[in-house]
Amino acid sequence: MSAGNTANVRMRVAPAGPLRGELRVPGDKSISHRAVMLGAIAAGTSRINGFLAGEDTLATLRAFRQMGVTIDRPEATTLVIHGAGREGLRAAPGPLDLGNSGTSARLLTGLLAGQEFDSEIIGDASLMQRPMGRVVEPLRLMGAELSCTEAGTLPLRIRGGAKLQGIEFAMPVASAQVKSALLLAGLYADGETCVSEPAPTRDHTERMLRMFGVDVRAGGSRICVNRQPLRATDVRVPADISSAAFFLVAASIIPDSDLLLTGVGINPTRAAVIDILRGMGARIDILASGTTTDEPVADLRVRYSPLRGIRIPAELVPIAIDEFPAILVAAACADGVTVLSGAAELRVKESDRIASMTDGLRALGITVEPGTDGMTVTGGVLRGGSVDSAGDHRIAMAFAIAGCRASGEVQISDCANVDTSFPGFAGCLAQVGGNVAELRQ
Repeated sequence: MSAGNTANVRMRVAPAGPLRGELRVPGDKSISHRAVMLGAIAAGTSRINGFLAGEDTLATLRAFRQMGVTIDRPEATTLVIHGAGREGLRAAPGPLDLGNSGTSARLLTGLLAGQEFDSEIIGDASLMQRPMGRVVEPLRLMGAELSCTEAGTLPLRIRGGAKLQGIEFAMPVASAQVKSALLLAGLYADGETCVSEPAPTRDHTERMLRMFGVDVRAGGSRICVNRQPLRATDVRVPADISSAAFFLVAASIIPDSDLLLTGVGINPTRAAVIDILRGMGARIDILASGTTTDEPVADLRVRYSPLRGIRIPAELVPIAIDEFPAILVAAACADGVTVLSGAAELRVKESDRIASMTDGLRALGITVEPGTDGMTVTGGVLRGGSVDSAGDHRIAMAFAIAGCRASGEVQISDCANVDTSFPGFAGCLAQVGGNVAELRQ
């Protein structure tokens, strides 16, 4: 099992004045993962600019290097991938250790299901407990030979040489990771693989497959691929809206704040956080916009505005699932009650995020009522206190933002995994006016 990130890291955040200035957050994690995966199995050389150099995406990079792909890194956020071709991967010398990255584990399971060699996937203590059955079961329907624990968790072993067959699969629960795993397996399957989703999920995989020359058929909620090669291409990764979300919330709740976040990906299957915050009264303006590697991008200006509690629209929940730790901090500062439901997926993230946010907000004086698939937050006054992030990067960052608005100092423990998605977070927060110290032992 992976040792994971064992550094003892804490954040200490004191009340801050207005957040002001211009900031570009790191590259999009979801797009960075997919760029490495598709570049590795494409024919030719791909250049990736804006790559997120976080622990999760570096785990994906290391995995493909272990499988024989040459990946140069001339700069921290630039990769040159010398693709091995669709059939060119080779067996790793040992288990593929994917650290804390659920995206890496689930998407790679689909990609590796069609290889000629055996593979094993492991991760850190958190990843080893996360559910894999949602990917394993439909891949078995395609003919993949997979084994995991009785609980449906890692370690996961994949037997090479299975002859995959395309299937028609209706996902019982909306999941971009399950959809993506099946589409990647479909590149190695005989016949057509079609996935239908019950609600829209992020579509980075479909967009990027097209960039790499794959014929993707999509209509309504159904996406189909078949067995075909990939052509190398260049990818420019936009700034990650999930990382930007913390600053959208921070500037919304701290009086007199005025921030400009540049080059942020606003893919409509990811941008629900903007709609939710606007529904609460946030002042978020979408300024200069365009596209980069088939992904819509814009500059976002956010200014302080009093927020109000809302019932979060059900249709926005699946496409804002990663942003809820930040959104719930906004709810804690809003006038009235915010109700979140239909978000059971939060229970099986890097931590049980419903429990983690409930415990943390209560520690800071906020009234919270958790439910099986969501929670009710009554806005109030955040006070100082101590919060355990449960080793979850998004919980840690959410409470760092809360600390900027709190009436006293907030101490957040177990923050090492912030580096999985947002290396340099504390420095970025300090750059625009946050009063934050990162303590490493």
